[in-house]
Amino acid sequence: MRKSNTQKIGEVITDYLKEFRLDKKVSEARIINAWPSMVGPTIARQTEKIYIRNGVFYVYLTSPVLRNELSFMKTRIMEVLNEQAGEPIIKKVVLR
Repeated sequence: MRKSNTQKIGEVITDYLKEFRLDKKVSEARIINAWPSMVGPTIARQTEKIYIRNGVFYVYLTSPVLRNELSFMKTRIMEVLNEQAGEPIIKKVVLR
């Protein structure tokens, strides 16, 4: 028999993250962790640093050729990252 004030653990965690305004940070971490699987191992090896600041996704790459190729796909990269997060977090992609 369930008590009337019981909740599922997923709901409790979601409420907790929202209450302490951590849900956006969790989504950002999900995006950063998805980068290697999204671009594949070859591009992931060429990636030096990834971070998100103020809705801008920064990626530092070791190869100028790869940076040029990915610059043509910035819009698609942004769409896929936002799909991975489940909400529109990324507003711009910067490749360096």
